[in-house]
Amino acid sequence: MKDVVIIGGVRTPFVKAGDVLLNTPAPELGRLVVQELLYRTDVLPSQIDELICGNVASPVDAANVARVISLRAGIPKDRVAHTVNRNCASGMESISQAADRIRSGQANAIVAVGVDSMSNIPLLFRKQFVEKLLELSKSRSLGQRLSRMAKFRLSDLAPVIGIKLGLTDPVTDLMMGETAEKLAREYHVSRDEQDQFALHSHQKAIAAWSAGRLSDETMTLYPAPMSEPLSNDIGPRDSQSMEKLGKMKPYFDRRWGTVTIGNSCQVTDGAVALLLMEREHAQSLGLRPQGLIKATQFAGCDPARMGMGPVYSSAKALEAAGMTMDDVDLVELNEAFAAQVLACQRGFEKPPEDCNGAAHRLKSIANDQLNVNGGAIALGHPVGATGARLVLTLLGELQRRDQAVGLATLCVGGGQGGAIIVERMAA
Repeated sequence: MKDVVIIGGVRTPFVKAGDVLLNTPAPELGRLVVQELLYRTDVLPSQIDELICGNVASPVDAANVARVISLRAGIPKDRVAHTVNRNCASGMESISQAADRIRSGQANAIVAVGVDSMSNIPLLFRKQFVEKLLELSKSRSLGQRLSRMAKFRLSDLAPVIGIKLGLTDPVTDLMMGETAEKLAREYHVSRDEQDQFALHSHQKAIAAWSAGRLSDETMTLYPAPMSEPLSNDIGPRDSQSMEKLGKMKPYFDRRWGTVTIGNSCQVTDGAVALLLMEREHAQSLGLRPQGLIKATQFAGCDPARMGMGPVYSSAKALEAAGMTMDDVDLVELNEAFAAQVLACQRGFEKPPEDCNGAAHRLKSIANDQLNVNGGAIALGHPVGATGARLVLTLLGELQRRDQAVGLATLCVGGGQGGAIIVERMAA
């Protein structure tokens, strides 16, 4: 099997939904980040074999958003592109599929993208309103029209919130935050612990931006209709405090809960792109890879405890790479909820009984190796993009610290986990 390397990557600033990227839909975010990637890596569009895009909130006007991004970014029309959806791990799935295709010799150079514009997740009409509209459209006379129009009620116009549907598991009927509440109870994660974790996420992100660590991976946008450049994430709060977090009421379990908006990830718009190549092909082009993909793995778990997915998938990835957590220098574990990350830390230390046979490869994750530049609680979680962002941030930090091995992992709505192990390649 061929070695797969990551040549480089870049992302847009991550912006809270409904803010300045409201008028920049997913295909445009993807186009911008792919063109910036090709510019930064000094690779021509004609040197790309295909593009794979992870996306969750599929735009209705761009069903195969990968193809739209590819063509608009200037990649030749005879190169293929397809879109993948593994919920929160969609960006990671795009990397995984790209790596598989390169390993098997089906391609030499693939752009892996993750993108979502959560601002543009639609509001939907209720079913009874749609049915009444259909009946009205079939009217053949004025009398029929008037009769059917008389059946409409003001309550028919109450919208169905698309993002709420998407964040509710149809098997368990639990919202993702409710699954985090389950983990908080089962792993005895207190409200104070969650708020402390959230505060530290903001503090680390602010420190990373102040030191220029996150600017290395982030491009500048000029979003319409504003003319001012956007270079920083809109999410990290330097004024965040335990006092402010403590005033926030539980959101998913109003009476007994501990999960709040403040200790949960932010709903966000953003895009990420990474260039993957076959190792010898990259050398033939004179390109210097940043990292080598050692393993990509996904695992299933109880949908009602979907937040534990990183424990299961990381064990599988370590086994596939022939490693243990002793070999791992840094970990990027997506902060869907503070409760979920803290439960995973305890799960790494003492894996669940139903964890696979590779559980012995796990051990506790030290705080100083986990999400050292903050995570989704501060930076945001554009669901289709985050899996790719974890890998991008991880590689950059391994380079800065001159460390060798990193683990990127995240939980997936519906009861899965994803994990990628990368090894830094010396400059």
